[in-house]
Amino acid sequence: MIFDEYLPLILFDDQCYLCGQFIKIVNFFARDKITIIGHYSDFGIKIRNEILDESALDMFWFIEKKVAYGGREALLPLIKAIISNKSKKLPITKINNDCKQECKTIKAVFLRSFSLFSNSKKINL
Repeated sequence: MIFDEYLPLILFDDQCYLCGQFIKIVNFFARDKITIIGHYSDFGIKIRNEILDESALDMFWFIEKKVAYGGREALLPLIKAIISNKSKKLPITKINNDCKQECKTIKAVFLRSFSLFSNSKKINL
């Protein structure tokens, strides 16, 4: 794959305030050991087109060398990667807090949380 040197990586909705807050928390605990890329960045679009399917925008993705985990399926591998002892500084995409949707409402919090736990996918690479 063209992006092996960036693995492991997270692909997230960089146009969503709540998703950005989630990624800030993940990055804090990961201490820059995981590359973070936005769905709508040029690199994110390239990744989506190369390895993910039509459900790519429905959830965040945690991508390792052999597997791409989406949504609920990504939580455990992400936690394992955070607590692993690998230490490398990787680039992070700019986290956008300028939400164009109504992401800051209580309803949006519940919908995004429900979406996280209801969407799940695993793609072998």
